Amino acid sequence: MTASLDLEIVDGIATLSLNNPRRLNAFTPDMLAALDRHSVALDGDPAVRCVILRGEGERAFCAGADIKAWSVLSPFDFARDWVRGGHRIFDRLARLSKPTIAVIHAHAFGGGLELASCCDIRVMAPQATLALPETQVGIVPGWSGTQRLARLIPVPVLKEMAIFGRRIDAQRALSLGLVAEVADDPLDAARQIAAKLRETSPRATEVAKYMIHAATGEDRNAMIEALGSGMIAASDDKAEGVAAFAEKRKPAFPGS
Repeated sequence: MTASLDLEIVDGIATLSLNNPRRLNAFTPDMLAALDRHSVALDGDPAVRCVILRGEGERAFCAGADIKAWSVLSPFDFARDWVRGGHRIFDRLARLSKPTIAVIHAHAFGGGLELASCCDIRVMAPQATLALPETQVGIVPGWSGTQRLARLIPVPVLKEMAIFGRRIDAQRALSLGLVAEVADDPLDAARQIAAKLRETSPRATEVAKYMIHAATGEDRNAMIEALGSGMIAASDDKAEGVAAFAEKRKPAFPGS
């Protein structure tokens, strides 16, 4: 079976499924490219209210990057294409205008944990664990494991994981606030959370996400300018400025 990242949209809920269970849903270059494409498409689809990210198979949500894909790369290509390229794609997911939920039904290691960390909230099964095992193969986290995760959990805990290789179980992840809920059926729990978004304003949830990202440093500059631009775009001054430009005259701004 070819590894893939599949998209399904039902009743306004988009589900992205990592489909490489024989290799613990490890990311391949094709899967990374698919995540990039799907993120772009979902961001521009007004019918989508929420995005759920899940993994196929019973053994892992995602075991990170496929070692066969990156181990053959030169140091330069590894840094430029694999690390920076993957970082850019994960950032696109993290900055999606739609609310996102990661369903951690089984182990999330390395890039798999970094992927789940890109989502707004996480729902986890009791038996699942989280880990950053990169140092065991002579590398370090490269898709925001030392950066975005440092904003989500205490730094000493992150050091436990990234330096000492310790795993975090579901209950500890819940106590740290890294996961929103521990559930025997995390996919069903995520779908119930997503369904509640039908009772909320799409624009309000989008702006709330922008405001939180501006506060926490997730693409802060763009978020601040997006919020400011949205406010000014609704003003009479903007309408007058555009009209004056089209009519080749000086604008008479009303100040409203």
